[in-house]
Order: sequence, then structure tokens, then C-alpha cells
Amino acid sequence: MNWKTAYRSIYYQGAPEPEDLDLKRAETALLVIDVQNTYLEREDPAGLSSEDKARYDTWAPFHERMNNIVIPRIVDLLTRFRKQDIECLFARIACHTKDGRDRSLSQKKPGFNYLLLPKDEDPSQMVPELQAIGDEIEITKTTDSALTGTNLRLILHNIGIKNVIVCGIFTDQCVSSTVRSLADESFNVVVVEDCCAAGSDELHRKELEIINMIYCHVVSSRELKDMMGLG
Repeated sequence: MNWKTAYRSIYYQGAPEPEDLDLKRAETALLVIDVQNTYLEREDPAGLSSEDKARYDTWAPFHERMNNIVIPRIVDLLTRFRKQDIECLFARIACHTKDGRDRSLSQKKPGFNYLLLPKDEDPSQMVPELQAIGDEIEITKTTDSALTGTNLRLILHNIGIKNVIVCGIFTDQCVSSTVRSLADESFNVVVVEDCCAAGSDELHRKELEIINMIYCHVVSSRELKDMMGLG
């Protein structure tokens, strides 16, 4: 099974295979979403209550995937894109105010989505391996979508981008929201499945099925490198 037949939902069972992707380097950008320090931090399990320890264990597969698969493979893509002078952009979720009053409503709700990440503090920064270098563009978003409430749409148009390769977290939240917004703006969107993660593998795979074929095409990093001639 390859990208043309994988991650198909009920809507696309039996649909024709898509045509080969035409990802001209001058018209293509890599967008890395929300791989920030706050999401990769881990407490010392020795001092946790039984309830907190259970929550710690629930998130263990996510951290294993991020550290062993997602981050190393995004680093690999960034290295290859940079060598070919292909645009690399970064989006991180943060607020411009200390008290977070500028955040969107979804970031003020209690629970996992409650995010108070002032833009200049360490938790809101991209992890060290995935920080912008040189004049690479990083945007700060107070919404799930990297297009809503930012000037990313204008930036992409100004630099002649038609194809956006999306990586990052969380597949079922900010990645999905960004993908849908990009698709609505008629960008050709490609999601690199092994460069993304959700809170669980089930959520990750299900969201890929939901967005594939209509809002984006889902490929592996190996497939992407092959189709772009990146070795």
C-alpha cells in the first residue's frame, strides 16, 4: 500500500487513485507546526500520585513517537529542504500578553486545550532541534489554525508558494485545523504522516483518514523524498 491507497475513509473507498503530485521546489514550502518545549516536557514519575502516574503512562507512546520518529524525521526533512533552498516555515502557538487575554476562546477553555504560553517564555519555544535558522520565517498564532489570525496566508502568496508540506502536532488539532484552512485557500497540501503525532496513535490515524483525499494528501517522509528527488 502506498500514499495513493492508504488512509482512505469510507468517503473514498473505491475512488480513483490521485495523480502524481507535482511539487516544484520553488513553489513548495515545509511548515512545521507546534513542536514546542511545553509538549515534550516530562515530570519525574517517581514523585507522582497514582492518578498522575496513570496519566503519565497514557502519554508515554506519544513521547516515544515524538522522540524516536517525529522529531528525527522532521530534522531530516529540514536538512534536505535547506540544502535545496526550499522554504522552511514554523508556526507556534503562543500569546502576546502575559495573562493570555489575546488567546482565542479554544485556548481559554479548561482541560488539555487550556494554553497560557507567553511568546517570550521557554515553554512556548520550538524544541531546540526544530528552531528556525537564518531568515526562515516563524509565526506566532493564538488560534489552532496557522492561517487564522496570522499573516501566513499573505506570506505564502508573496513568496510564490502553491504547495505546503505540513508536519507537527497535534494531528487532530492544530495540524488538522491548519490543513483545512490551507485547503480552503486553494493551497495544495501534503501531510507527512510519520512527521506528525496526536495524543494517541488511534487519534492520529483516524484524523489522517478524515482529512486525506479532500483537504490534503497523506504521504510518508520516504515517499515525499522520493517524489521530490531529495535522496
